[in-house]
Amino acid sequence: MYKFLLLCSLALCFALTGAVINASAQDPDANNPLIWKPERGRLQYGFGYQYQHFDVFRTAFNTHGYNVDVNGHLFDAVTGADGRLTVSLEGMGAFGFGGHTTGTPSLSAKSLFLGAGPRIAIENKGRVEPWVHGLVGWEHLRFTQGPVLGSNSALGYMLGAGFDVKLGRQIYWRIQGDYIGTHFQSDLQSSWSAGTGLMFNF
Repeated sequence: MYKFLLLCSLALCFALTGAVINASAQDPDANNPLIWKPERGRLQYGFGYQYQHFDVFRTAFNTHGYNVDVNGHLFDAVTGADGRLTVSLEGMGAFGFGGHTTGTPSLSAKSLFLGAGPRIAIENKGRVEPWVHGLVGWEHLRFTQGPVLGSNSALGYMLGAGFDVKLGRQIYWRIQGDYIGTHFQSDLQSSWSAGTGLMFNF
């Protein structure tokens, strides 16, 4: 199952890369001096740490983990001399481990989220760039096997915001927070996460 998910994630990355390279073959803004053009490329890859708090199945637990992220620039919604409002397609995988449920007995817990969706960012000449995103995908929770909890999968989504701090021409430091929604056992659950990491532009 995990090999299949890894292959799907790689396919998403290659699809994003191909779409962005094709879109960047012709850039109508390249020779327009009145439109600000970022130095970085249209592709962005990143990885980082993520802390997640889940409240599902009438129990709560926290996980520490990591996330991998790929963004492909699609178009500029607004452009100007000082910056631009960009729309990108984002794909993300978030892996959590080391969690333990509340109550008796205490069960070990792991999490996995794979999703994709739009990302809107304000790119500018400054060092800080804010953004928002919305991702829809697959949430998987795995607990110590028992009569009640075990391996569970359901629809999941993440709605969040953050900002990127420019460290160098192609490297940014990201800080973000997300609301995590899940739909297990025909019910809706609300959780949250916070993370930080590095983004590399190409």
